[in-house]
Amino acid sequence: MKVAFATTDGCLVDEHFGRAGRFAILDFSPAGYARLPDLVFAEGRDTVVEGSRGMGDIHDNAVEQKVERLRDCRLVYLTAIGGPSAARMARMGIMPVKVPERTVIAEAAERLMEQIRTAPPPWLRLALQPTPNEPQDSKGEAP
Repeated sequence: MKVAFATTDGCLVDEHFGRAGRFAILDFSPAGYARLPDLVFAEGRDTVVEGSRGMGDIHDNAVEQKVERLRDCRLVYLTAIGGPSAARMARMGIMPVKVPERTVIAEAAERLMEQIRTAPPPWLRLALQPTPNEPQDSKGEAP
């Protein structure tokens, strides 16, 4: 399961979904997790999304493209997200997870891994389920 973290420095969750120019990506499995290359939209803030607020279709398309690029992620940790962006993510099977600003990514990853290994709450069990377009192994589980 891939998880994205909205970040400015690769170490902290410190950004709003729309403003985030960078997402750290971690790939979780029952054995642990590994860091993948960051998904970069912009150096610093994502001015395409941020600068198009209030511009109707232009803004909607910018947000849609951002969500589309995150489609392989099941969870996205962030400090805040607007309702329309959260709805777009939900339609793609992506769950936003709001956390306090300056949450350390490594600590959040360890907490998530512990939940996966022990007793995942209902929201996490849902996120762990494969999406209809996600490949499954011979046991019917997502890789």
